[in-house]
Amino acid sequence: MAARTGKGTLGIIAILLVGSGLLRIGEGAGFVFAQEAEEPVMTAGTAVCDPDGMLEDVLAALEAREEAVRAREIAVQNRIVALDLANDQIDRKLAELEAAEASLAETLAVARTAAQDDLTSLTGVYEAMKPKDAALLFAEMPPEFAAGFLGRMRAETAAEIMAGLPAANAYSISVVMAGRNALVPTE
Repeated sequence: MAARTGKGTLGIIAILLVGSGLLRIGEGAGFVFAQEAEEPVMTAGTAVCDPDGMLEDVLAALEAREEAVRAREIAVQNRIVALDLANDQIDRKLAELEAAEASLAETLAVARTAAQDDLTSLTGVYEAMKPKDAALLFAEMPPEFAAGFLGRMRAETAAEIMAGLPAANAYSISVVMAGRNALVPTE
């Protein structure tokens, strides 16, 4: 039996040694677990936030950004007001120019009508004259000017006046009258 007791004693000692080792490992693991609970765990891509310093910095940056946005909004509103004023001035000036243009067009129409009325009246005077007296006046006029009046007269009256003109004058006036519309496009 003594042999058996030796083997049993050795087994018990081995078990006690293994138990002691396990206890020591367990004690070390508990210490490590306790340290991990006290210190924050740092992993890649995470940062520890200092609530006092960083929060104030973030708030200050947001306030500065908000103030810059307000300043931009005010500048944009001022530009819109300035553009509206400029558009109003442009519209007023455009209306003034359109009114001036209409007035000028009326004046030109009156001038054209008056000039046409004057030519018609003077043509009537030349037609009412005796053909010999009118021929004396037409002989003194430049051919272009005389051709304008003769072209507006009735053909019979113009023929009587042309018959009283010297041949050279009658020829020059005839050339002007014949060539007056020669360069007008036909197509």
